[in-house]
Amino acid sequence: MKPSNAKAQTQSPPQNKKGEEKDLPLKNVVNFFFEMGMLKKTPRSGFQFLGSGKESVADHSFRVALIGYTMAQLCPHVDPYKVLSLCLFHDVPETRTGDMNYVNKRYVDVRETEAIEDLARSLPFGHEYKELMREYRENKTEEARLVHDADQLDLILELKEQNDLGNHYARKWIHFALKRLQTDTGRKMAAQITRTDSTAWWFEGNDHWWSPNQPEDDSERS
Repeated sequence: MKPSNAKAQTQSPPQNKKGEEKDLPLKNVVNFFFEMGMLKKTPRSGFQFLGSGKESVADHSFRVALIGYTMAQLCPHVDPYKVLSLCLFHDVPETRTGDMNYVNKRYVDVRETEAIEDLARSLPFGHEYKELMREYRENKTEEARLVHDADQLDLILELKEQNDLGNHYARKWIHFALKRLQTDTGRKMAAQITRTDSTAWWFEGNDHWWSPNQPEDDSERS
């Protein structure tokens, strides 16, 4: 082999197409793990406009994954593990772009495609990562639509909690988030969220937790 070819091979990263040998160094994978830690430090920027509440992109992505997986289990002919993968990766580019709220997006052009391409070149599953992001962004499959709804349902849950705590602006935000839902499952879930007190999972029907002499209610004894 000619030296020039050898030099070219050392400088060009391996192709990440499915089925080819994935021989990128483990350091790239470790760098990816460190980069994903940025999601824990990246705030969801919309809360500064809402005036209350806060969460990181990692906080958001975790519950989106749980919501998406649960919704997929409720829908026939949907791959729950594809949904889970899409949920986990849907906001990964924000390690590099930050989180852009709806006001930011009116004035800032985010080079998300470039961020996806740059990260993909360093990953042994770069092709699969790009395919997940393509499917999510094109939003044509049932799995992708469920993930977009899971994304909105996490927001609606957070807004319902803030509304229950007294932020009346949150209800206005919920009104618009409901309009962005795309699936019947998502709309049914959202309707239940708006009817449910955010503390009900631990407070409702559990008076005996707080008062030792208080008997359990009939629903708990049955």
